[in-house]
Amino acid sequence: MLLRLFKHSFTTGLKSRIYFPRKTLERITQAVKESEKNHRGEIRVCIEAKLNPIQILRGISGRDRAVDMFSALRVWDTEENNGVLIYILVADHDIEILSDRGVNKSAPEGFWNDICSEIEKMFREKKFESGILHAVKKIGNFLENKYPREGRDVNELPDRPHLI
Repeated sequence: MLLRLFKHSFTTGLKSRIYFPRKTLERITQAVKESEKNHRGEIRVCIEAKLNPIQILRGISGRDRAVDMFSALRVWDTEENNGVLIYILVADHDIEILSDRGVNKSAPEGFWNDICSEIEKMFREKKFESGILHAVKKIGNFLENKYPREGRDVNELPDRPHLI
């Protein structure tokens, strides 16, 4: 716990900006927009630099925090329960993907973990932008099969990544 506390204490928002500069955030936003033209699902990206000391002392994991952000960003609040959150906790190099119940019931076993593993591999190679864009594409393809675009385009959630 002390090592994790130390790591989070010295991780700043600047590290997130190094990994995900403005141009990268714009490309992620555009990828989400383009993806959502092909399906009725909603993809949300959340990038958090670090947890605060109290969260660490309480043993909050990246998964716990992703669940909190899934709620706070209202990913669960889509009309068809078809939201998906890609959550990155920079200090822990943790990636979590959460999907709402409508999407989750049709996802094959291990689907989200497989995408997380692919992102982690790309991140280890310092391909941060490519990792997120790859995930958006794979999730978008899955949503396109389960929730193909029909009728007008309703965008229920912001496309721009949420930075904390």
